[in-house]
Amino acid sequence: MQPEPTLAPQAPEHPDRQQPNNPLHGKTLEMILQQLVDRLSWAELGRRITIRCFTDTPSISSSLKFLRKTPWARKKVERLYLETSQGLPPAPRPSGKSGSRKKPRRKAKP
Repeated sequence: MQPEPTLAPQAPEHPDRQQPNNPLHGKTLEMILQQLVDRLSWAELGRRITIRCFTDTPSISSSLKFLRKTPWARKKVERLYLETSQGLPPAPRPSGKSGSRKKPRRKAKP
């Protein structure tokens, strides 16, 4: 009786084929942040995403530390990157906290 042939381990797929529909694949957070700063400036970045690491003495290193620890902020940065680099429509703003709702007018007393 002959032993069964063993299959050779398959080589991993090429990295570009692993996530073909992910526009952020292959881009590091540092690359994304640097491109946003180059394209928009720290002031504009702080205006669009209000977090202190963009508004108070901003730097790439301090922002990276914060973004790596804070998933909600990282998602906002990634979304802004996609909006500015690929022409995506802006993300809808939450309506609950914006304070832009008009107060009902009071009727004038006769």
